[in-house]
Amino acid sequence: MTTTNNPAAVQRSDTTRTHGVGATQVNRPVRSGETKAFYKTTEFIVLIMATVGVLLASFLVKATDGHSDYFQADKACGYVVILSVGYFSASATW
Repeated sequence: MTTTNNPAAVQRSDTTRTHGVGATQVNRPVRSGETKAFYKTTEFIVLIMATVGVLLASFLVKATDGHSDYFQADKACGYVVILSVGYFSASATW
């Protein structure tokens, strides 16, 4: 008698595998090849470019003669959060 630890190797080929359920087949939707990685989407590229633009503008805008800094870091971070929320709502699957 041969003993094996792999039950799939011992399974007979003339039986159907129904896993204790009736022999009904469940039709599941098949994903198409249209879905792509997040970093390849236009929304993500625009988010990165806009975030870099906002942070760069905040860094480059300085205080001038008699005026305080117009575009401080806290405002820039607020705009980045708004951009991120817009990105997540645009890429969400409804």
